[in-house]
Amino acid sequence: MQNGLINTGEPRNIMGHIVSGAVASAVVSGTINYKKAKEKKLSSNEAIQDTVKKTAQGAIATGTAIATANHIGQQGGFLKALTAFSVGMAGIYAVEVIDDKLNNKYEQLENSSCDENFLEEGINE
Repeated sequence: MQNGLINTGEPRNIMGHIVSGAVASAVVSGTINYKKAKEKKLSSNEAIQDTVKKTAQGAIATGTAIATANHIGQQGGFLKALTAFSVGMAGIYAVEVIDDKLNNKYEQLENSSCDENFLEEGINE
């Protein structure tokens, strides 16, 4: 292996670290959200949704960190490291945008079902 910007040791397996990051993130966010759900600070659906989102983001972040470190350790790998870092940021951002869009859809569905209930009550009076 050629010496790069920083000696990061031997390149590590990215897929293995993605799985490790997902597991670690699921344990942390799942435990925190379980506590919040038990305390009635979150509904069980909100706790599950947040846990899934944070698990995906943790997996992406861990894979990104390993890929970036692998490239920094290679001669001339600085641009590859920046690319890996940028792709990771884009992936985490994409998960956040998808979550926002899903939340908006759920809110619209809830509001439309509330409107239908209101209309039904008005008709029955």
